[in-house]
Amino acid sequence: MEAGNHTKVSECFLLGLSDDPGLQPVLCGVFLSIYLVTMLGNLLIILVISSDSHLHTPMYFFLSNLSFVDICFISTTIPKMLVNILAESKNISYIGCLVQTCFFTIFVGMDDFLLTVMAYDRYVAICQPLQFSVIVSPQPVCALIVMSWFIVFWVALLHILLIMRLTFCMGTEIPHFFCGLAQILEVASSDTLANKIFLYVATVLLGVFPLTGILFSYYQIISSLGRMASTMGRYKAFSTCGSHLSVVSLFYGTGVGVYLSSALTHSSQRSSIASVMFTVVTPMLNPFIYSLRNKDVKGALRNLFGRAASCP
Repeated sequence: MEAGNHTKVSECFLLGLSDDPGLQPVLCGVFLSIYLVTMLGNLLIILVISSDSHLHTPMYFFLSNLSFVDICFISTTIPKMLVNILAESKNISYIGCLVQTCFFTIFVGMDDFLLTVMAYDRYVAICQPLQFSVIVSPQPVCALIVMSWFIVFWVALLHILLIMRLTFCMGTEIPHFFCGLAQILEVASSDTLANKIFLYVATVLLGVFPLTGILFSYYQIISSLGRMASTMGRYKAFSTCGSHLSVVSLFYGTGVGVYLSSALTHSSQRSSIASVMFTVVTPMLNPFIYSLRNKDVKGALRNLFGRAASCP
Protein backbone atom coordinates (compact mmCIF):
# COMPACT_ATOMS: atom_id res chain seq x y z
CA MET A 1 0.00 0.00 0.00
CA GLU A 2 1.35 3.43 -0.86
CA ALA A 3 0.90 5.35 2.37
CA GLY A 4 1.42 8.76 0.85
CA ASN A 5 -0.84 8.51 -2.17
CA HIS A 6 -4.42 9.59 -1.41
CA THR A 7 -5.72 10.10 -4.96
CA LYS A 8 -9.13 8.80 -5.98
CA VAL A 9 -8.91 5.02 -6.02
CA SER A 10 -10.38 2.98 -8.85
CA GLU A 11 -10.19 -0.41 -7.16
CA CYS A 12 -9.60 -2.14 -3.84
CA PHE A 13 -8.36 -5.59 -2.93
CA LEU A 14 -10.35 -8.18 -0.97
CA LEU A 15 -7.90 -10.39 0.95
CA GLY A 16 -10.50 -13.17 1.31
CA LEU A 17 -10.51 -15.99 3.82
CA SER A 18 -7.10 -17.50 3.11
CA ASP A 19 -3.90 -16.84 1.18
CA ASP A 20 -3.11 -20.55 0.84
CA PRO A 21 -3.27 -21.42 -2.90
CA GLY A 22 -3.98 -25.06 -2.13
CA LEU A 23 -7.03 -24.10 -0.09
CA GLN A 24 -8.68 -21.99 -2.82
CA PRO A 25 -10.29 -24.92 -4.75
CA VAL A 26 -11.70 -26.26 -1.47
CA LEU A 27 -13.15 -22.86 -0.54
CA CYS A 28 -14.59 -22.49 -4.03
CA GLY A 29 -16.28 -25.89 -3.87
CA VAL A 30 -17.65 -25.37 -0.36
CA PHE A 31 -19.05 -21.90 -0.97
CA LEU A 32 -20.44 -22.78 -4.39
CA SER A 33 -22.28 -25.73 -2.80
CA ILE A 34 -23.61 -23.55 0.02
CA TYR A 35 -24.73 -20.90 -2.47
CA LEU A 36 -26.60 -23.40 -4.65
CA VAL A 37 -28.25 -25.05 -1.63
CA THR A 38 -29.31 -21.62 -0.31
CA MET A 39 -30.75 -20.58 -3.66
CA LEU A 40 -32.61 -23.88 -4.10
CA GLY A 41 -33.97 -23.94 -0.54
CA ASN A 42 -35.25 -20.37 -0.54
CA LEU A 43 -36.67 -20.58 -4.07
CA LEU A 44 -38.49 -23.76 -3.02
CA ILE A 45 -40.01 -21.96 -0.02
CA ILE A 46 -41.22 -19.13 -2.29
CA LEU A 47 -42.64 -21.64 -4.81
CA VAL A 48 -44.43 -23.66 -2.12
CA ILE A 49 -46.02 -20.59 -0.53
CA SER A 50 -47.13 -19.13 -3.86
CA SER A 51 -48.58 -22.43 -5.10
CA ASP A 52 -50.52 -23.47 -1.97
CA SER A 53 -53.61 -21.39 -1.21
CA HIS A 54 -53.58 -22.57 2.43
CA LEU A 55 -50.33 -20.64 2.91
CA HIS A 56 -51.67 -17.35 1.55
CA THR A 57 -51.61 -15.76 5.00
CA PRO A 58 -49.63 -12.78 6.36
CA MET A 59 -47.13 -15.02 8.20
CA TYR A 60 -46.21 -16.95 5.06
CA PHE A 61 -46.22 -13.77 2.99
CA PHE A 62 -43.56 -12.46 5.36
CA LEU A 63 -41.73 -15.79 5.10
CA SER A 64 -41.64 -15.66 1.30
CA ASN A 65 -40.26 -12.12 1.53
CA LEU A 66 -37.64 -13.35 4.00
CA SER A 67 -36.61 -16.08 1.56
CA PHE A 68 -36.33 -13.52 -1.25
CA VAL A 69 -34.19 -11.25 0.94
CA ASP A 70 -31.97 -14.19 1.94
CA ILE A 71 -31.39 -15.00 -1.75
CA CYS A 72 -30.35 -11.39 -2.37
CA PHE A 73 -28.35 -11.29 0.87
CA ILE A 74 -26.08 -14.22 -0.01
CA SER A 75 -25.90 -13.13 -3.67
CA THR A 76 -24.35 -9.84 -2.54
CA THR A 77 -21.17 -11.48 -1.26
CA ILE A 78 -20.61 -15.06 -2.49
CA PRO A 79 -20.61 -14.65 -6.33
CA LYS A 80 -17.86 -12.01 -6.22
CA MET A 81 -15.78 -14.17 -3.89
CA LEU A 82 -16.17 -17.17 -6.20
CA VAL A 83 -15.23 -15.09 -9.26
CA ASN A 84 -12.09 -13.83 -7.50
CA ILE A 85 -11.08 -17.37 -6.50
CA LEU A 86 -11.58 -18.72 -10.02
CA ALA A 87 -9.78 -15.75 -11.59
CA GLU A 88 -7.01 -15.92 -8.97
CA SER A 89 -7.63 -12.24 -8.32
CA LYS A 90 -8.40 -10.14 -5.26
CA ASN A 91 -9.53 -6.92 -6.90
CA ILE A 92 -12.91 -5.25 -6.71
CA SER A 93 -13.68 -1.89 -8.30
CA TYR A 94 -14.31 1.08 -6.03
CA ILE A 95 -17.86 1.42 -7.40
CA GLY A 96 -18.38 -2.33 -7.02
CA CYS A 97 -17.28 -2.10 -3.41
CA LEU A 98 -19.77 0.71 -2.73
CA VAL A 99 -22.57 -1.21 -4.45
CA GLN A 100 -21.78 -4.33 -2.43
CA THR A 101 -21.79 -2.32 0.81
CA CYS A 102 -25.09 -0.66 -0.12
CA PHE A 103 -26.93 -3.89 -0.93
CA PHE A 104 -25.46 -5.70 2.08
CA THR A 105 -26.80 -2.97 4.36
CA ILE A 106 -30.21 -3.05 2.69
CA PHE A 107 -30.67 -6.82 3.00
CA VAL A 108 -29.38 -7.02 6.59
CA GLY A 109 -31.84 -4.29 7.53
CA MET A 110 -34.69 -6.05 5.72
CA ASP A 111 -33.92 -9.29 7.56
CA ASP A 112 -34.20 -7.37 10.83
CA PHE A 113 -37.50 -5.74 9.92
CA LEU A 114 -39.07 -8.91 8.50
CA LEU A 115 -38.22 -10.91 11.63
CA THR A 116 -39.79 -8.10 13.67
CA VAL A 117 -43.06 -7.97 11.73
CA MET A 118 -43.23 -11.79 11.84
CA ALA A 119 -42.96 -11.58 15.64
CA TYR A 120 -45.72 -8.96 15.65
CA ASP A 121 -47.85 -11.27 13.49
CA ARG A 122 -47.48 -14.05 16.09
CA TYR A 123 -48.26 -11.59 18.90
CA VAL A 124 -51.53 -10.51 17.29
CA ALA A 125 -52.48 -14.11 16.38
CA ILE A 126 -52.00 -15.36 19.95
CA CYS A 127 -52.84 -12.34 22.09
CA GLN A 128 -55.59 -10.71 19.98
CA PRO A 129 -57.00 -13.53 17.83
CA LEU A 130 -60.43 -11.94 17.40
CA GLN A 131 -58.91 -8.81 15.86
CA PHE A 132 -56.26 -10.61 13.81
CA SER A 133 -58.03 -10.33 10.45
CA VAL A 134 -58.49 -6.58 10.99
CA ILE A 135 -55.03 -5.70 12.35
CA VAL A 136 -53.04 -7.97 10.02
CA SER A 137 -55.02 -7.36 6.84
CA PRO A 138 -53.42 -7.07 3.37
CA GLN A 139 -53.22 -3.26 3.43
CA PRO A 140 -51.23 -2.93 6.71
CA VAL A 141 -49.06 -5.89 5.73
CA CYS A 142 -48.09 -4.33 2.41
CA ALA A 143 -47.59 -0.96 4.11
CA LEU A 144 -45.17 -2.53 6.61
CA ILE A 145 -43.14 -4.15 3.83
CA VAL A 146 -42.99 -0.97 1.74
CA MET A 147 -42.06 1.15 4.77
CA SER A 148 -39.27 -1.29 5.69
CA TRP A 149 -37.79 -1.15 2.18
CA PHE A 150 -38.02 2.66 2.24
CA ILE A 151 -36.18 2.96 5.56
CA VAL A 152 -33.35 0.55 4.77
CA PHE A 153 -32.84 2.07 1.31
CA TRP A 154 -32.31 5.56 2.69
CA VAL A 155 -30.10 4.34 5.54
CA ALA A 156 -27.90 2.46 3.04
CA LEU A 157 -27.82 5.46 0.68
CA LEU A 158 -26.71 7.80 3.47
CA HIS A 159 -23.96 5.34 4.39
CA ILE A 160 -22.70 5.37 0.79
CA LEU A 161 -22.83 9.17 0.54
CA LEU A 162 -20.76 9.44 3.74
CA ILE A 163 -18.25 6.86 2.46
CA MET A 164 -17.84 8.78 -0.78
CA ARG A 165 -16.51 11.72 1.26
CA LEU A 166 -13.61 9.58 2.51
CA THR A 167 -10.20 9.17 0.89
CA PHE A 168 -8.30 5.92 0.53
CA CYS A 169 -4.73 5.04 -0.30
CA MET A 170 -3.93 3.55 -3.68
CA GLY A 171 -4.00 -0.24 -3.46
CA THR A 172 -6.25 -0.30 -0.39
CA GLU A 173 -6.53 -3.81 1.02
CA ILE A 174 -9.72 -4.88 2.81
CA PRO A 175 -9.02 -7.77 5.21
CA HIS A 176 -12.29 -9.53 4.45
CA PHE A 177 -14.07 -11.48 1.71
CA PHE A 178 -16.55 -8.67 0.99
CA CYS A 179 -16.85 -4.91 1.41
CA GLY A 180 -18.47 -4.38 4.78
CA LEU A 181 -19.05 -0.99 6.40
CA ALA A 182 -16.80 -1.64 9.37
CA GLN A 183 -13.97 -2.94 7.18
CA ILE A 184 -14.16 0.05 4.81
CA LEU A 185 -14.02 2.53 7.70
CA GLU A 186 -10.98 0.74 9.13
CA VAL A 187 -8.93 1.20 5.94
CA ALA A 188 -9.98 4.79 5.19
CA SER A 189 -7.17 7.34 5.36
CA SER A 190 -9.36 10.32 6.30
CA ASP A 191 -11.46 11.13 9.36
CA THR A 192 -14.37 8.68 9.78
CA LEU A 193 -16.03 10.19 12.87
CA ALA A 194 -19.23 11.17 11.03
CA ASN A 195 -19.42 7.71 9.44
CA LYS A 196 -19.02 5.96 12.79
CA ILE A 197 -21.66 8.15 14.45
CA PHE A 198 -24.15 7.38 11.69
CA LEU A 199 -23.16 3.69 11.84
CA TYR A 200 -24.11 3.63 15.53
CA VAL A 201 -27.38 5.43 14.79
CA ALA A 202 -28.17 2.98 11.98
CA THR A 203 -27.33 0.02 14.23
CA VAL A 204 -29.86 1.26 16.77
CA LEU A 205 -32.48 1.87 14.07
CA LEU A 206 -31.98 -1.37 12.11
CA GLY A 207 -30.83 -3.63 14.92
CA VAL A 208 -31.69 -2.57 18.46
CA PHE A 209 -35.22 -1.29 17.77
CA PRO A 210 -36.27 -4.41 15.80
CA LEU A 211 -34.80 -6.73 18.45
CA THR A 212 -36.63 -4.76 21.17
CA GLY A 213 -39.86 -5.19 19.20
CA ILE A 214 -39.27 -8.95 18.93
CA LEU A 215 -38.53 -9.29 22.66
CA PHE A 216 -41.60 -7.23 23.56
CA SER A 217 -43.82 -9.34 21.28
CA TYR A 218 -42.62 -12.57 22.87
CA TYR A 219 -42.96 -11.12 26.36
CA GLN A 220 -46.60 -10.40 25.59
CA ILE A 221 -47.03 -13.86 24.02
CA ILE A 222 -45.55 -15.65 27.05
CA SER A 223 -47.67 -13.55 29.42
CA SER A 224 -50.79 -14.39 27.43
CA LEU A 225 -49.95 -18.11 27.35
CA GLY A 226 -49.41 -18.08 31.10
CA ARG A 227 -53.05 -17.06 31.55
CA MET A 228 -54.31 -20.00 29.48
CA ALA A 229 -55.90 -22.78 31.52
CA SER A 230 -55.18 -25.57 29.04
CA THR A 231 -51.63 -26.92 28.82
CA MET A 232 -52.40 -28.34 25.39
CA GLY A 233 -53.68 -24.94 24.26
CA ARG A 234 -50.49 -23.25 25.47
CA TYR A 235 -48.33 -25.79 23.67
CA LYS A 236 -50.33 -25.56 20.44
CA ALA A 237 -50.22 -21.76 20.44
CA PHE A 238 -46.50 -21.51 21.22
CA SER A 239 -45.57 -24.24 18.72
CA THR A 240 -46.45 -21.81 15.92
CA CYS A 241 -43.55 -19.62 17.13
CA GLY A 242 -40.87 -22.34 17.15
CA SER A 243 -39.51 -21.81 13.65
CA HIS A 244 -39.49 -18.04 13.99
CA LEU A 245 -37.68 -18.20 17.33
CA SER A 246 -35.05 -20.50 15.84
CA VAL A 247 -34.41 -18.12 12.93
CA VAL A 248 -34.29 -15.09 15.25
CA SER A 249 -31.81 -16.86 17.55
CA LEU A 250 -29.62 -17.85 14.60
CA PHE A 251 -29.69 -14.39 13.00
CA TYR A 252 -29.04 -12.33 16.11
CA GLY A 253 -26.70 -14.92 17.64
CA THR A 254 -24.39 -14.86 14.62
CA GLY A 255 -24.80 -11.09 14.31
CA VAL A 256 -23.63 -10.59 17.90
CA GLY A 257 -20.78 -12.98 17.16
CA VAL A 258 -19.64 -10.75 14.27
CA TYR A 259 -19.78 -7.66 16.50
CA LEU A 260 -17.87 -9.27 19.37
CA SER A 261 -15.21 -10.75 17.09
CA SER A 262 -14.62 -7.29 15.60
CA ALA A 263 -14.70 -5.42 18.91
CA LEU A 264 -12.71 -7.82 21.10
CA THR A 265 -10.09 -9.12 18.70
CA HIS A 266 -7.91 -7.68 15.94
CA SER A 267 -7.72 -11.04 14.18
CA SER A 268 -9.19 -10.62 10.69
CA GLN A 269 -9.44 -14.42 10.38
CA ARG A 270 -11.72 -14.75 13.41
CA SER A 271 -13.82 -11.84 12.21
CA SER A 272 -14.13 -13.43 8.76
CA ILE A 273 -15.21 -16.78 10.24
CA ALA A 274 -17.91 -15.05 12.31
CA SER A 275 -19.02 -13.16 9.19
CA VAL A 276 -19.29 -16.42 7.25
CA MET A 277 -21.71 -17.74 9.87
CA PHE A 278 -23.79 -14.56 9.64
CA THR A 279 -23.75 -13.91 5.89
CA VAL A 280 -23.56 -17.44 4.47
CA VAL A 281 -24.75 -20.07 6.93
CA THR A 282 -27.81 -18.18 8.22
CA PRO A 283 -29.49 -17.70 4.80
CA MET A 284 -28.78 -21.35 4.00
CA LEU A 285 -30.36 -22.72 7.20
CA ASN A 286 -33.49 -20.52 7.28
CA PRO A 287 -35.50 -22.53 4.69
CA PHE A 288 -34.56 -25.81 6.36
CA ILE A 289 -35.66 -24.51 9.77
CA TYR A 290 -39.04 -23.52 8.41
CA SER A 291 -39.53 -26.65 6.32
CA LEU A 292 -38.46 -29.11 9.02
CA ARG A 293 -40.22 -27.46 11.99
CA ASN A 294 -43.39 -26.20 10.32
CA LYS A 295 -46.06 -28.82 9.59
CA ASP A 296 -47.94 -26.51 7.18
CA VAL A 297 -44.84 -26.02 5.04
CA LYS A 298 -44.02 -29.74 5.20
CA GLY A 299 -47.55 -30.58 4.09
CA ALA A 300 -47.35 -28.08 1.23
CA LEU A 301 -43.99 -29.53 0.17
CA ARG A 302 -45.45 -33.05 0.07
CA ASN A 303 -48.37 -31.81 -2.02
CA LEU A 304 -46.01 -29.99 -4.40
CA PHE A 305 -43.77 -33.01 -4.87
CA GLY A 306 -46.82 -35.25 -5.21
CA ARG A 307 -48.20 -33.09 -8.03
CA ALA A 308 -44.78 -32.99 -9.68
CA ALA A 309 -44.46 -36.80 -9.50
CA SER A 310 -47.93 -37.32 -10.98
CA CYS A 311 -47.21 -35.14 -14.00
CA PRO A 312 -46.36 -37.22 -17.10
